[in-house]
Amino acid sequence: MAALTPIKPFSPEETRWILDSLQHPAVFLNMTHGWPVICWTAEHLSGCLDDRLIRFRLGRKQATNTPLFETQCSYIEATVAQFLRWTQHQTDVGPFSKYPYTEYWAYADYKYITVLFQDQPFMFEDVKWSEFGFEGRNGKESTLWIGTEGANTPCHLDSYGCNLVLQVQGRKRWHLFPPEDTAKLYPTRIPYEESSIFSQVDVLHPDLGKFPGFHGARAHIVTLEPGQVLYVPRHWWHYVESVDPITVSVNSWIELEVDDLARVSEAVTKTVVCAMKSAPSDDNADTWLNPTEEEKSSHNENMQYVNLAVMAFAQRKRGLFHRTSSPDLRDAQPVKRDSYGQIKHRRDGVKVPFGQHLIPVKCQEEEPKKTVPADSCNAAVSSQEDCSGSAKGKHTCGAHLTRCSSCDCVTLDHGTLEQCSENNQGLGSSMITTNDLLDCLVHPDIISRVTELLLERHRGRHL
Repeated sequence: MAALTPIKPFSPEETRWILDSLQHPAVFLNMTHGWPVICWTAEHLSGCLDDRLIRFRLGRKQATNTPLFETQCSYIEATVAQFLRWTQHQTDVGPFSKYPYTEYWAYADYKYITVLFQDQPFMFEDVKWSEFGFEGRNGKESTLWIGTEGANTPCHLDSYGCNLVLQVQGRKRWHLFPPEDTAKLYPTRIPYEESSIFSQVDVLHPDLGKFPGFHGARAHIVTLEPGQVLYVPRHWWHYVESVDPITVSVNSWIELEVDDLARVSEAVTKTVVCAMKSAPSDDNADTWLNPTEEEKSSHNENMQYVNLAVMAFAQRKRGLFHRTSSPDLRDAQPVKRDSYGQIKHRRDGVKVPFGQHLIPVKCQEEEPKKTVPADSCNAAVSSQEDCSGSAKGKHTCGAHLTRCSSCDCVTLDHGTLEQCSENNQGLGSSMITTNDLLDCLVHPDIISRVTELLLERHRGRHL
């Protein structure tokens, strides 16, 4: 007798309703029974891809106080079979032979399934996002990730859409921060990648002498298990790390109507960044273009992009004006919550059905910090705050933080973390660089206002 297929806890319509109602990350359980993609282990993919070369990103396993951006990694072309032999400490590992497994992690990331399996389109059907309420959506609109323990994606937020992530093999730990904490994550657009705003903070080993605001950031941490699906709402920051020897996951970025506005902001950002980083300068020798970007575009191309984005936004606005309703449009207004903090539906007050099949990713309460020797402090600060945001900082070696009233620098009772600005005059570390200027000019808050002004000007010319 054939085994009965387990009944899914939510129908596609119910799941879509839940996604439209959620404002915080959540994990769906028991939704992927029967999805063929669950069999996409690295071993299985090795057989499917055969001798096809895949680009792997490699990084050292050493801990630092700075993010390891993709511009700082090494890259090789290898087969998944060579990758697997490398993880088993074998010698026939091709390009991996230059990178000792004990010292490096490897990540095949951002692999578009439509390109990987263009000669095997039947594999697109193994991914069934249609069961989450997105009719017709499958692996063709998805991306594959294969990594080893320690492989990670630097903390960033995605300018476009929201994100659904299916864990297939191994576990990944997600550190998520709400959009309201953007200032505490110290955003930067260097390295530049369209639609990705990176954080300057190493969220696992933060340098709180340099980024003191981060100690107030509200981390929401979850370890995603095989078969589970994580929903990452729009503009939530996330740092992702593999915690098992081999991990495989599949994700899909879900486009939103509000992305039309985000595309204008991204076009403006790209134009400013490319213009300033292309100018000859003593401090413009860094690798500023992320490897995910094919090439630097010219100013003319960027301005064409700006105009196309503005026109597309205007056309969409006119289209919405003539429609009475939009079932796909997500309301950006805060949702209502009951006395238990559960989300209510925006229209009829029905609660999102959290329980055994849907788990919210909660803000982490501070755990007791281990005392470390004074010579290894590295200005690490343990926050004594809860998720309300108020805190009194304390150094992990027992020294309390104080703040200088004249220059707002942070000091310890056993020494100064940052000297006052007047004492730093003439030092190279205090010089304002092109990247410093860019961090201000293309800060999300500034770009948002510039986008608003640009659209007002365009609207005024077409009245």
